[in-house]
Amino acid sequence: MINPSRIFELQSEAEFHSLAVEVARFQLENCAIYRDFARLMKMEDVNTFEDIPFLPIRFFKEVEVVSTPISDDPLVFLSSGTGEQGRSQHIVTDPSLYQQSYSLGFEQYFGNPKDWVILALLPNYLEQGNSGLVNMVEGLIAQSAHPLSGFVLNEMEHLHARYTLALSSGRKCMLFGVSYALLDLAEQGHDFSQAVVVETGGMKGRRQELTKPELHDALKQGLNTSEIHSEYGMTELLSQGYCGPDLIFQTPAWMRVVLRDVSDPKARVPAGQRGAINIIDLANLNSCSFIATDDLGKLVPGGFLLEGRVNHADIRGCNQMVG
Repeated sequence: MINPSRIFELQSEAEFHSLAVEVARFQLENCAIYRDFARLMKMEDVNTFEDIPFLPIRFFKEVEVVSTPISDDPLVFLSSGTGEQGRSQHIVTDPSLYQQSYSLGFEQYFGNPKDWVILALLPNYLEQGNSGLVNMVEGLIAQSAHPLSGFVLNEMEHLHARYTLALSSGRKCMLFGVSYALLDLAEQGHDFSQAVVVETGGMKGRRQELTKPELHDALKQGLNTSEIHSEYGMTELLSQGYCGPDLIFQTPAWMRVVLRDVSDPKARVPAGQRGAINIIDLANLNSCSFIATDDLGKLVPGGFLLEGRVNHADIRGCNQMVG
């Protein structure tokens, strides 16, 4: 068994590649669906970083993707269920890995949660339950340790009042929100010019889909703020990427994006060219760390851009709108 602490102590690209190979070998041995897929693709022998196979994300909708024993009462995350093929399921056999991943990832990008009042406008996730995003934001709210931090359900006046009180108390204020709810808020005409707004994507069938630049422009105008941030996450991952106004997503040291050719899953696409996104999330030690998503993207200096969806892929529930 691999010591989980190594995941968050990586110091170099060479260390990342070496640990990724170790994790791939461990998961090929212990995760049945990953092993079966690799054998089908004739990619079960992993000797180098380039040999690692990526499991298509759809398998999280069809089977249990686990590499360690499941407890009697595991933590289970379910996707928001906006696709036609049902909800993805991520069985988290070690919740502490998730807590470490989202906490350290947030701290690297935004700083210590204790410096923030964190407000959350995520009504559909709360309604459906078993949301990894809600679990993450709950944890960050707890770490903020401020009485004003918390979830707000369709109470826009109350939300703005909390924001105003946060500023008067000298704390920075962050607002996490699903896209359609943030647009609802923007139409109320309240000023959130000093808040850091983080949209988590997804219209959930409640509004017309927008490109990310269109969404950000509407939110900036309606909330009277100069910039919008985005979170890139999904049920099948235990780590997140974040972007600012430049739309370039940054990932923590234990997470990487590599691109594959849409027509050949074994072929890699170089930086600067469009390809389908493969994600390495070493925090997924207990499930599968190597996932072939249905997103399209481009590697650029400093991170990656979202560039659309693979044809015929179902619309995902969490931040898959693109420019």
